[in-house]
Amino acid sequence: MKFTKIIATVTIASLAFVSCKKEEDKNLANIKTETSAPKEHKAIAAENLQTASFEIEGMTCAMGCAKTIEKELSNLDGVEKATVDFDKKTATVSFDKTIQNPESLTKVVQETGDGKTYKVSNFKS
Repeated sequence: MKFTKIIATVTIASLAFVSCKKEEDKNLANIKTETSAPKEHKAIAAENLQTASFEIEGMTCAMGCAKTIEKELSNLDGVEKATVDFDKKTATVSFDKTIQNPESLTKVVQETGDGKTYKVSNFKS
């Protein structure tokens, strides 16, 4: 019985470490900005401000998946604010429509991680 508990604990711990790995995709280099330091956002003119919400499938954890996607979106040029709700599997992004568009936001989310894990649906702007 004790052996089974040890095996189960090791398995769960292993899954936690590998389920939300993040690999850098070189194709995103032209979309992404520097992510090592917090980005200072420029003011967006009211007539250019657009808010979009969409669902994200494939997230398995709040800290590894949701926070990584939120950080990637927040660091895009022209994004004022991005929030990802792991429990509701949704994201809300306020952005400058002259700099970003629904396609670029979708691409960033879907190419975060291994490029196959996250899927965007029900995009509403």
